[in-house]
Amino acid sequence: MITLKKINIQKLILLSSSLFLFLFAFSQAKYIAKKTISLTLSGTSTLHDWDMKSALGTFEANFVLNSSGAITTVNGLSFSTKAESLKSGHDAMDKNAYVAMKSDKWPVLSYTSNTATISKLDATTYSVKTIGKLTIAGTTLDEEVDATCKVNSDRSITIMGSKKISMKDFGMSAPTFMMGTVQTGNDVVLKFDLKSIKQ
Repeated sequence: MITLKKINIQKLILLSSSLFLFLFAFSQAKYIAKKTISLTLSGTSTLHDWDMKSALGTFEANFVLNSSGAITTVNGLSFSTKAESLKSGHDAMDKNAYVAMKSDKWPVLSYTSNTATISKLDATTYSVKTIGKLTIAGTTLDEEVDATCKVNSDRSITIMGSKKISMKDFGMSAPTFMMGTVQTGNDVVLKFDLKSIKQ
């Protein structure tokens, strides 16, 4: 005779098995990047366009991948880099740029986000739109940062994108050069390309 107690145990086993399969199918993992980062800050001036580059920074985010390896969720995202890690190859230009970024008082540029919208582009590539807090020169604003994420064969994730930034919005004055005769534009673009690995 099947007792009520046995039925409840069977239900509990079935529920536990279903929960295990669900968690297995959607596993969350932290991904990090430190030594595989490429940053380029690009702008314009009355003389010529310019770039500042850095290979330094720290990135981490929680990616949820299903059993097929598809990205379903991104949260807990954070990125930071030191303003003075950006270099143009010209000391005078770097110095003026650091003054504009107030790096003596606010040495770190950072972005954090817990909100992301994901769209699949192909079998391994995804468009990820995030909304978070971008901090530059001591000013923090709500900003949207979009990226393309590619799941590689080794399950690392390559993240690429760019963000247009208004210096004025962050309380910065566009730097000048050559005794003020060369004026940079207000808008700059920060491009990023990094490879994150499962921690």
